[in-house]
Amino acid sequence: FPAPSPGGSHLTLVLMVASAAVGGTLQYGYNLAIMNASTAVHSCTYILFFLQFIQTFINETFLERWDIQLEDYQVTVVWTIIVSIFSLGGFTGALIAGPMTIHYGRKKCLLLNNLFLMSAAVLALTSRAAKSFEMIILSRFLTGINAGISMNVQPMYFGESAPKRFRGAASLSSAVFTAFGVVLGQVVGLREVLGGESCWQYLLASNAIPGFIQLLTLPWFPESPRYLLIDRGDEKACIDALRRLRGCEVQSSELDEILQEQAEIRGMKPSRPWELLSDRSVRWQLISVIVISSAMQLCGNDSIYFYASYVFKEAGISEDQIQYATIGTGTCELTATIMCNLLIERKGRRFMLMGGFILMTVWAVIFTVALSFQSSFSWMPYLNMTCIFSYILSFGMGPAGVTGILPTEIFKQTARPAAYMIAGSMMWLNLFFVGMIFPFIMSGLSEFCLVPFGATCLSSALFVGFFLPETKGKSLSAITREFQKLNFRDADGGFQPQHQSQSYQGKECLSTAL
Repeated sequence: FPAPSPGGSHLTLVLMVASAAVGGTLQYGYNLAIMNASTAVHSCTYILFFLQFIQTFINETFLERWDIQLEDYQVTVVWTIIVSIFSLGGFTGALIAGPMTIHYGRKKCLLLNNLFLMSAAVLALTSRAAKSFEMIILSRFLTGINAGISMNVQPMYFGESAPKRFRGAASLSSAVFTAFGVVLGQVVGLREVLGGESCWQYLLASNAIPGFIQLLTLPWFPESPRYLLIDRGDEKACIDALRRLRGCEVQSSELDEILQEQAEIRGMKPSRPWELLSDRSVRWQLISVIVISSAMQLCGNDSIYFYASYVFKEAGISEDQIQYATIGTGTCELTATIMCNLLIERKGRRFMLMGGFILMTVWAVIFTVALSFQSSFSWMPYLNMTCIFSYILSFGMGPAGVTGILPTEIFKQTARPAAYMIAGSMMWLNLFFVGMIFPFIMSGLSEFCLVPFGATCLSSALFVGFFLPETKGKSLSAITREFQKLNFRDADGGFQPQHQSQSYQGKECLSTAL
């Protein structure tokens, strides 16, 4: 974070970010990684070493219950359900996150979210003793719900709690912890740690530990100040929260901005997703969120994690080194998100997004050429590896972090939960879609498998360049005026925020409270 205000301190805000993220977006990365730990390729099918243990467990269950010996393809279908149900759970979590944040608030929503996680951990831990693979499926679905809620609520909580001048850096911490979760999951999933045959149930249940840390620490931190004032109308609680988060007396300019937003939406009820779809005043905000949230998954970065071993084997990496190379991919994304966190308040959102997508396009082209000539040059596998890591680095530098910030910065308080519901739904649906079609892309396009993803990255970069205004350091009113030019460019006149005249009355009330 940049230097605090005179007499202020970032300590409470930093600790709050760490507490929320450890049990929040870290879970998304961690739960993706542990299900893809120790990846291997067997009979040209994408299954895991982990699958060998689950396969035995599933076969034993069917034999004991119904005296049926499953074929390999049938076991693979069950495993596919176990893996893909996580995405469907995430989609469900994204849908219920909005109503939960409106009813319970940002902080309490994150705390209640651990009910899904703990239930999932208990199911996973006891599934082996109960001899029930259905418990694993239900566990992964509940884990997905937990991740879906966290991915929506946490960036909203951070963006509403941080001051404007480093709102992006605070929100981007969500991406840093996601990448850290990926690395942590890859390490814990090594065969030498919990990736062995006797420990797979403990590996699936290990995500409860970060949840316990959040339950023990997050209650000590304040709720989002904007939620307290705008949604609940609690001026005193808002001021107290701001004082704790800033470590000093509240600045009038920050209060004025919150009051202005409160005045503009006074009397308005929280929007529902279908209401946003028909609201012309947020048309391009919504289009931007949908396009960029979809591009985050359609760019193909998570496909590399899902089927990393196959890509590494095609790149010429020996099978005994694949699990360590996979850890390198997570480390690359973690490094890149930290760099993005340091640069975002200097370079801005548009620069980071465009730069990330353009670099991913370039590396996709180079990787495609390198795979085409892999058998011609002995050094080509090393170029392939460079492309893979560079692709992930480019993703971490832009799309991985900036995507989660946008709904907080371009939507008003009443529309923000619904906007995150739509953004999260697009992200999870596209994650599920890419996870299902990637094997067919690999088999059908072979060395040209990254071409569709490269085209997506290029299209996304062009969209950002032409249609997305910069939001760095701007108030919500200023950002709204930028989008107004797109939303009402064919209409006479312009959009005028409602209830603006009431802002002065609100300022006087809050000044009295101060």
